[in-house]
Amino acid sequence: MITPDPEALVRDHTVYSCVMGSRAFGLATDGSDTDRRGVFLAPTPLFWRFDKPPTHVEGPAEEQFSWELERFCELALRANPNVLECLHSPLVERIDDVGRELLSLRDAFLSRLAHRTFVRYALGQRRKLEADVRQYGAPRWKHAMHLLRLLTTGRDLLRTGGLVIEVGPAREDLLAVKRGEVPWPEVERRMTRLAEENDEAVRTSPLPPQPDRSRVEDFLVRTRRASALRHDQG
Repeated sequence: MITPDPEALVRDHTVYSCVMGSRAFGLATDGSDTDRRGVFLAPTPLFWRFDKPPTHVEGPAEEQFSWELERFCELALRANPNVLECLHSPLVERIDDVGRELLSLRDAFLSRLAHRTFVRYALGQRRKLEADVRQYGAPRWKHAMHLLRLLTTGRDLLRTGGLVIEVGPAREDLLAVKRGEVPWPEVERRMTRLAEENDEAVRTSPLPPQPDRSRVEDFLVRTRRASALRHDQG
């Protein structure tokens, strides 16, 4: 009997999991959490019922979040920053053949749509930071650091066509922002400049206008069929 229990789906059907957050970005310090993200493949027969398997599961461990494969692919095709970055984590903890094929499709998910999603997400975060400054006199500096990181990542993706989430030599400058050592007006100036550089980069980006949806869909259909066949034989 196939169980739709969320924890069992993550435990028994994860195809890919990795560490994200500060540890993956190269920004970890002694007090950093370990954020885990993953993708599970719900057995195909579960979709034949009225009650469908979950599109995502929180847990079972602390700071753990997983998406069902189809939902993950949908979000990646829309250039969701968190999902795209998950595909490029340098800290892979668990992977099987389906997970390896998913990673081989990383370039199929990348497109100029990233300009809109990365900058729009950053703009929303900036408004929250500005509200904090008005209300409390200072932003949440950790959030300010990650906003700068995201804008830099998006700009470099648009410029090069490749997504690299590790900050490399920018680590110390970003950690100085996190510690509140960079004045807020200077942080604002950097945010504005990076947003403008994203706008400039998209005009000459080597990325295609749209992701390769058909290639991803072919992978998803083949994977669902293989899952159904395994359970029929079982």
